[in-house]
Amino acid sequence: MAWFPRTLPWLLAALAGLGQALSIAAFWNGQPLWWLQLLSLAVLAAVLRRQPSWPRAALCGWLFATCWLTGTWWWLFISMHVYGGLPAPLAALAVLGLAAFLGSYYAVAAATYWRLGRHTVLPGALVFAAAWLLAELMRGVFFTGFPWGAGGYAHVEGPLAALAPWIGVYGIGLVAALVAGLLGALDRSGQAAWRGALAVPVLLLAIVSLPTVEANQPGARLSVALLQGNIPQEEKFQGNSGIPQALAWYAQELTQARASLVVAPETAIPLLPRDLPEGYLDALVRRFGQGNQAALFGMPLGSFEGGYTNSVVGLRPGADSYRFDKHHLVPFGEFIPPLFRWFTDLMHIPLGDFNRGEVGQPSFVWQGQRLAPNVCYEDLFGEELGARFADPASAPTIFVNVSNIGWFGDTVAIDQHLHISRMRALEFQRPVIRATNTGATAIIDHRGVVTRVLPRHTRGVLEGEVEGRDGLTPFARWVSAFGLAPLWILALAVLLAVALAQRRRPPR
Repeated sequence: MAWFPRTLPWLLAALAGLGQALSIAAFWNGQPLWWLQLLSLAVLAAVLRRQPSWPRAALCGWLFATCWLTGTWWWLFISMHVYGGLPAPLAALAVLGLAAFLGSYYAVAAATYWRLGRHTVLPGALVFAAAWLLAELMRGVFFTGFPWGAGGYAHVEGPLAALAPWIGVYGIGLVAALVAGLLGALDRSGQAAWRGALAVPVLLLAIVSLPTVEANQPGARLSVALLQGNIPQEEKFQGNSGIPQALAWYAQELTQARASLVVAPETAIPLLPRDLPEGYLDALVRRFGQGNQAALFGMPLGSFEGGYTNSVVGLRPGADSYRFDKHHLVPFGEFIPPLFRWFTDLMHIPLGDFNRGEVGQPSFVWQGQRLAPNVCYEDLFGEELGARFADPASAPTIFVNVSNIGWFGDTVAIDQHLHISRMRALEFQRPVIRATNTGATAIIDHRGVVTRVLPRHTRGVLEGEVEGRDGLTPFARWVSAFGLAPLWILALAVLLAVALAQRRRPPR
């Protein structure tokens, strides 16, 4: 058993990583566990401090991240194997390979902490937080970005949620890592470690005491009907089953709804306009071309010659049809990265190379509200949604997410995506309405609270009212002007300052 002490840090790092995954949305009820996110990260910080070399620290950081990310998005296996027909071993390796590759960012962060921060408490915690923030930013930006499961999403509830309208989800992740770094130093003897630990409740108290950011309410409440078709994913694009089901049900509900705004999910109408039954789209245009109702629904647009887009179409009386084209496309799903066509050819999923929409497209204006659509996981990128707030006069008053994550079955992916939308509501102090194929179809208020939700994997219509909001949060102001640059600069400045301070310190 002599090998056990050597492998114990790796085991602790792996278990802490699984705890981090669990904290985003617990598998038994889908709820976030903010305290577990802090605890699991604190365990990692303590493990890193005790490593004898930076390569071993890097390995611990990589194991933590690989287990965390695999445990967060294991459901990608379902889309590739169950619906894509990829052999199970290859699908499992693909999920693990993605997590392992992105985990390399956190390996570098762990090595940086070991090199610059393991001997001190407060400076060490600052190094841990800054290095962790850089890893999160790199995962969210490089290679189109895939920040799903970022640590900050565990804090849509709890004391750190108060930071969302000030510094956003990445800023929350920074503060969470700072707290974890302070707690992880408790294995040290001396007053410095205990002073650092005692600083944690003081910091949390200061956070919950921040001034409340409360957006204004413009105009009247808007009644909405959100459609959830629950078309089986394996039939959704089948001409003899899912397509006629979708066309019939969504046409019926769009025309019969009585709410001021009717919203149908991503690719609710799964055919290009030219392939629809004769008169289908014209009937919808006539239906919403008069009266006092409007509709938003997802469908593909374009042509072979000009390219295709994953779009949202808006219809309203007295105005031309509205169009929003998805900007942030899904790798392998909506565009095929260079050199990877062989991989997508192994799957039997309707994939394609779609054209990108522009960042900051205009909102859909209806009954005094400016509704800003986003498609599927686009609401994962708050900095891109923030571009719509550059002009306060035209900033959205309501976010509208249309999604289809039926690819991932009845899994925690539904809960995770709901928390992503809740974080956007907190950051911008805007309500979010969600229309999805299988869930979670929901109404979220501007405080990030889910006020109404349909049972997942059922067919139904969620009716309710939503209050639009205007005014800009501090986060909306700076992210619309500078993007994520302030966070990059802050993290790099902390690491540079600590590195320079160590160089100037006289040798012991």
